[in-house]
Amino acid sequence: MFGYRSHVPKARLTTERLVVRLVHARDAWRLADYYAENRQFLKPWEPVRDESHCYPSGWQPRLAMIEELHRQGSAFYFALLDPDEHEIRGVANFSNVVRGSFHACYLGYSLGEKWQGQGIMFEALTSAIRYMQRTQHIHRIMANYMPHNQRSGALLARLGFKKEGYAHDYLLINGVWRDHVLTALTTPSWVPGR
Repeated sequence: MFGYRSHVPKARLTTERLVVRLVHARDAWRLADYYAENRQFLKPWEPVRDESHCYPSGWQPRLAMIEELHRQGSAFYFALLDPDEHEIRGVANFSNVVRGSFHACYLGYSLGEKWQGQGIMFEALTSAIRYMQRTQHIHRIMANYMPHNQRSGALLARLGFKKEGYAHDYLLINGVWRDHVLTALTTPSWVPGR
């Protein structure tokens, strides 16, 4: 009789080789598999992760929180999946979304080891960034990388991110404070959301 309308944004983007969509509660198994399979590979590039990242039971409460962030419009967590949506190949997260006079967010991402060097992250981020700029009306996307992560630096440059600075002891990565190169991408033809 009365319908329930969810205010969680729907975003399902398709590229040549991927489905790029917001994660949801049914992704607990896929995310656990992704982090378990790539645990050692991602370790040098990420904060220390506890065991719960490798189990669906650890992802269930995390995904409930992420869906609330989606609902609030304060973060957008994307999964990069095969066309049939069976396997997560990577993730791209737009977090700390601030509106007002800033309209900005931070971008973080990772790609599974077996998918490296194939242009998959460029393909996914091109689509996800377009969504953030056109649908979420974000003017400034900031992304930072460790100086020795030349692949990430090259990817961001290819996407149009410009270097803006250097931060010492910026993030706690794998248990050690690491320097980061600060970059940003702005939307030249930005228009406010309706």
